[in-house]
Amino acid sequence: MHTPISRMREDTAEPLEQNIAFPSPNSSKGPHHVPGNRTLFQEPSLKTNLPIFKLKESCVRRRYSDFEWLKNELERDSKIVVPPLPGKALKRQLPFRGDEGIFEESFIEERRQGLEQFINKIAGHPLAQNERCLHMFLQEETIDRNYVPGKVRQ
Repeated sequence: MHTPISRMREDTAEPLEQNIAFPSPNSSKGPHHVPGNRTLFQEPSLKTNLPIFKLKESCVRRRYSDFEWLKNELERDSKIVVPPLPGKALKRQLPFRGDEGIFEESFIEERRQGLEQFINKIAGHPLAQNERCLHMFLQEETIDRNYVPGKVRQ
């Protein structure tokens, strides 16, 4: 389990927190795929009391390529060091494997943990919290890849 990022508000004694959790593979909201499609989705759930986020709770559906998009946007437009994503699963997608490939439970759980760690590091960084791409990633149903990069204002 991860530790939420905490800071104290200057005007009150209330700690500021953000926590993004990914449901486990065994839950109804855990990683899943569309039958007949080799796509695996994650559903990060955000709970926060940080004033910078307009929604205090949100849950969105994201593919691995969406995480790659966020990483690329942050590397291009922000001044933070962006942590690595868990590796791609190219070999697991080859046909004629003797296992479940990307749908194998141990792989799904390993990737879920890696993505959860990645997004919590990003969302816990004070400079990243101002990036429009992070807010869109965490709180918008769809990602507008033609958005105008910029900062979010409180």
